[in-house]
Formats: sequence, C-alpha cells, structure tokens
Amino acid sequence: MSSSLLHPPAQLSPVVALQLSQQAPSLLQNAPSSISPYSLGSLWSAAESPELWTVYENLMLSCLRTGDEESAHICLERLTARFGADNEKLMALGGIFQEAVAQDDAALKRILEEYETILNKDPTNTPISKRRVALFKTLKRTTEAITALIKFLDASPTDAEAWAELGDLYVSQAMYKQGIFAFEEVLLITPNAWNIHAKLGEICYMAATANEPGSDNYLAESLRRFCRSIELCDDYLRGYYGLKITSNKLLGSHPRQSKTDGGLAPPTQETVQRLSEIATSKLSEIVRRNAAGDSGYLGYDLGEIIAAKELLNKE
Repeated sequence: MSSSLLHPPAQLSPVVALQLSQQAPSLLQNAPSSISPYSLGSLWSAAESPELWTVYENLMLSCLRTGDEESAHICLERLTARFGADNEKLMALGGIFQEAVAQDDAALKRILEEYETILNKDPTNTPISKRRVALFKTLKRTTEAITALIKFLDASPTDAEAWAELGDLYVSQAMYKQGIFAFEEVLLITPNAWNIHAKLGEICYMAATANEPGSDNYLAESLRRFCRSIELCDDYLRGYYGLKITSNKLLGSHPRQSKTDGGLAPPTQETVQRLSEIATSKLSEIVRRNAAGDSGYLGYDLGEIIAAKELLNKE
C-alpha cells in the first residue's frame, strides 16, 4: 500500500492524487471491509492496524479530488460502519462527500441547512463548524464566513487553523491589517512556524504595494518576517523569494520613517543590499541543485522553482 495514503491529500500533488484514485478499486478489494474488535468476530476477522482508517480517509479524499465518487463512497461507508454515523469527524467527512457530489448551489444550500441543524443541537461540533465556514466560502458568502469564524474563535481561541483561515479571508478582501492580526495570532500558538512568518511577510508586502497607510513600515516589517522564516528554515525557497523581492523594493524606494510602529529603526541600505545578495545566492543554489537532481533539493514545488528562475533572470 502506498505510503502517500498516510499523508493528507491536500499535501499531495494532483498527479499523485490521480495515481492513488486509480489504484482505489484494487486497494479497496484487498483491504478489510469491516473490523470487529469488540466481538468474537475479531477472532477470524482481519487485524485492525493504526494506519488502516487513515488510509480510508485519505483515499476517500483523493478519490473525490479526481471524481471517483463510487470509491469515495465505499471508503465513507467503511469508516461509518467502524466509527458510527454520530462520530463528529465522520459527520464532516459525510458533509465533504455531499458537497463534492452536489450538482448546483441549491444542493449546497440544503447541505448548509443540514449543518445549521446539527450545530443547533450541538454548537461544540468543531468539524461541522469548519465545514460550514468552508461551504460559505464555496458559495462566495465571504462576510458570513468571516462572521462564523469570529464566533468560532470566541469559543476556541487557540485553534491555529481557524485563525489562518480567517487571515486568508481578510486578505482576500484586501483587509490587510486584520489579516496581519489573524496570522500574528497563529504565531502566538505556533511561534516557530516558518511558513507563517513568510505568510506575514507576503501580507505586509501586499499592504505596502497597495499603498496602505504606513507602506514603508509594512515593507520593513515584511523584510523582517522573511528573515525570520529563513532563520527557522534555511532552505525555505518561499522565504528567500520574498526576501529578494522585498529587498529589491526597499532598494528602489526612499523610506520616510525614522522608526517602525514597533519602535525599531528601519534597515539601512547596506543591510538591505546584503540581504538581497544572500537571497540571490541561495535562490540560485536551490534552482541549480534542483535542476541537477541533487538529494535534498527535489521536494520543491515546480511552480515555485519556475518563479524563482524568472526572478533571477530579471537580475
């Protein structure tokens, strides 16, 4: 059985997800369809491994990504038979399946009504609360999605995933200040998440280029965030890419502020120039060694490698 089935489908490339879904019929045929751990049936039924149900869940989601609804439904049925229809996670997986097979917005709105009914009975059902937010996004009801997330976070203020989702929604509405606040809350929960530091760098850069008030401060903060991301992960391509474009922007501008909002002096032109050179050197190394197939440099996203090449070619 493929080890890819033990990883969340969102982390798999479309090619790998397609390969897994194509293997689904044979995998389902060979995998046990039922487990009886608490009865005499367990004496002759297949043993229940810790990975089995993770495989079923991830296979179901991969099949839905590629349109194999029949195999996805079989996975869902086996999970439901094992854990019961009242299991909160299974309720959310069932909702994902219904959303995937819905033919139009009217069907999606009916699913939303079902979520509302479930939450009226149990407001603490976290998986369904998150599916409700996701469905608001699908229906392009962004304001309602933001409102629902704020209400959810009032009850679960340490949910980093929810804060990140709220931040993304704010940024999608060009509400950069609110988006920065939301991702700073993520860092309070996961302070060493280098990707979140880089995400904050990107949002600060977007705010600066959108001519938000204090654009110079945003640029300086963006630079610091990208520096922190590569300090935590010294081969993070996205961090070096952001560092390069931000340093280029700073070198081409003339900062007017004497200090940032945090009381820190802005970086000097010499410092920014040095950071730009470091970013160029590291991006060149990553692109070169990725193209050469060097071990440790093959896990980068192809789109990010192409973007880095284009940025370097402009130099």
